[in-house]
Amino acid sequence: MKKFAIAAASAMLGATLLFAASVPSAYAAAKVDCDAVMNEINSGKHAKEVAKDLSISTSSVYRCKKHAKEAAKASTSSMSAATKGTMPRAPGSAPTTK
Repeated sequence: MKKFAIAAASAMLGATLLFAASVPSAYAAAKVDCDAVMNEINSGKHAKEVAKDLSISTSSVYRCKKHAKEAAKASTSSMSAATKGTMPRAPGSAPTTK
């Protein structure tokens, strides 16, 4: 009886792994060229038009816009710290003098 249970469990595990390997990934074919999306957005097109032209969803367009905004924010904050010649201080720390 114990051998039968082990064999059945092994067969079920094998079937599960075989099924999981045969199912294609949902994200593999949906890579979006955010540079192309942002070029279209910056040329004045609306998100719906860009999505239709590039054959992607509007949520992908909004996601690219969000990533571009975050990247711009990160680069401006690092540039402002570099132009001041100081690194951002931790809250509550004493100011440095030169």
